[in-house]
Amino acid sequence: MVLFDKKFGAGFLSTVPLTPGTYQFRNVAGEVLYVGKAKSLRRRLQQYRAARSGKMRKIVKASAQLLFEPELCELDACLAEVRQIQSEKPKLNVASNFSHRYPFLGLRSQGTDLYLLFTTVPTEFPDFEFHGAYRSRFLTSEAFFGLVRLLQFVGHPIPQKRRNRKRYSYEFGLRKLPPEWKGTLQSFFRGNESSLLSVLFDTLLERAAARSKASEVQEAMDALSVFFEKECAPLARVIEIVGFQTYPVPQTDRDPLFIRAGFELRSENYEADSNVE
Repeated sequence: MVLFDKKFGAGFLSTVPLTPGTYQFRNVAGEVLYVGKAKSLRRRLQQYRAARSGKMRKIVKASAQLLFEPELCELDACLAEVRQIQSEKPKLNVASNFSHRYPFLGLRSQGTDLYLLFTTVPTEFPDFEFHGAYRSRFLTSEAFFGLVRLLQFVGHPIPQKRRNRKRYSYEFGLRKLPPEWKGTLQSFFRGNESSLLSVLFDTLLERAAARSKASEVQEAMDALSVFFEKECAPLARVIEIVGFQTYPVPQTDRDPLFIRAGFELRSENYEADSNVE
């Protein structure tokens, strides 16, 4: 008898519908180890039954219970999967499991001073205006720290006060930045336009200190360009596609938002193809 049948019963698959839905593998203590979704629950779970190696085999081997929940359509299954992962935080899931760590970038003005913030806990900083949530902490942090380095060629760094810094949060202040830069930064972070890159390039070209560190400047500019392309612009696009009204996008809503946008585009492409004679 195969391992799957020993664990869950030889007739288990006959009870599983061919409809979309989600499934949960649990251990002997009832803890959720893995959450998945499928267009066809029975076909997907048949793959686990047939697995002889790899992640599927590992999941079956570690599990003592298998539950499934049919959904009306594939979109509902995808959204239910994300909600369950965010709620249960199964140790064998990666995607959506760390949405609470999706970063935001914040801006705050105080007179002629401008403060920039990287954080995963925006509620701890009520005086900041936030943008995001972005998915990649790596891309966002590379862009943020690169931007801070570049802006120090333009404005004057404000000495940081020693205080209890929140975990995963970094704040930097600058004096004497041209007032229009805040709006340029806002548009960039929100994914509306990338003019910040050309403004930075033209400004830094006039700074001897920046020209003397051309390779470091280029590295930071590249990080900002990738960040806009991979994080800012895609987020702006899915907000427009779905018509999402809340901004910044809450961390737990970011992945569902992209899922909805993907289904919207698939539906539009299907309708377009159907209209081609």
